[in-house]
Amino acid sequence: MGRIGGAFGVRGWLKVRSDTQPPEALLEYSPWQVQQGGMWRTYDVIEGSMHRKGLVVRLAGVTDREQAELLYGADIAVTRSQLESLPAGEYYWADLIGLRVMTTHGVELGELEKLIETGANDVLVVQGDRERLIPYLRPDVVTEIDLAAGVLRVDWDPEF
Repeated sequence: MGRIGGAFGVRGWLKVRSDTQPPEALLEYSPWQVQQGGMWRTYDVIEGSMHRKGLVVRLAGVTDREQAELLYGADIAVTRSQLESLPAGEYYWADLIGLRVMTTHGVELGELEKLIETGANDVLVVQGDRERLIPYLRPDVVTEIDLAAGVLRVDWDPEF
């Protein structure tokens, strides 16, 4: 959902890079799961707001700059139960990561490693015999998503 970018001020506030759209939507979720040192810890969001290009946030228990600096670079997540249900045919990116990517002709291209937001359209990053960048254009390129089978089908030339 985002990442902590560092301390903001001396009273424990944090600079946060949000991966939500719009960025301030991240403030609607509390508590946050924050990963530091390979371990997840739960923090309640006390307050936050947009500041320049990002968010600034105050978390419960983080009261000074030194505590805030310890969270630098930590990933922010929320539990699945905090996310709203999506209409049929819409997916969270997290649901798509790890799916096998196959062409409409049955050629396996690899596994969906991540998605990239480019502005024009999102891009699938598929790792297989080589890395492929495939535009996430439904239904023209991405023709089928079958979460139960773990497959995402694309109308794509395997040589491209």
